[in-house]
Amino acid sequence: MSIGLLCCAAFSLLWAGPGNAGVTQTPKFQLLKTGQSLTLLCAQDMNHKYMYWYRQDPGVGLRLIQYSVAAGITDKGEVPNGYNVSRLNTEDFPLRLESAALSQTSVYFCASSYSTALQGCLLSAHESREALPSSPTQDSGMTWAEFSGTGTLEPQVAPTGPDSMSLAL
Repeated sequence: MSIGLLCCAAFSLLWAGPGNAGVTQTPKFQLLKTGQSLTLLCAQDMNHKYMYWYRQDPGVGLRLIQYSVAAGITDKGEVPNGYNVSRLNTEDFPLRLESAALSQTSVYFCASSYSTALQGCLLSAHESREALPSSPTQDSGMTWAEFSGTGTLEPQVAPTGPDSMSLAL
């Protein structure tokens, strides 16, 4: 490959933007000292009502930090301590770490969806020994962006792009 072609390819990649990213997060990577503050920005361009912030620690599944059901309406999730959110409009849902702690070292994910329909498999117990017919789970229209170098999501949801960030304290 000629050096001119290589430079042209590299220059083209520099101009590659998110396109139709759906959900985007910034910054992509961030290192903090204990006690520092940081705002993780999350934006979606699909006019979704619902937005969520999750964290994933090593060996643990996704845990909900905070969520919003509409602009101006937010609520706490499973691990809300140490985080603040705001939702002034439909598009943006920033997550603020007021004073970073070692316990907040994690991979952070932002998601948006049309609804809060269940994802995955629902199990139920009953007395009959007959097998219950299985039905596919209806797609809820959930869209994800991720903050990690090589993070993965559960099979029932699809990442929207390579926007990612590792938050190390």
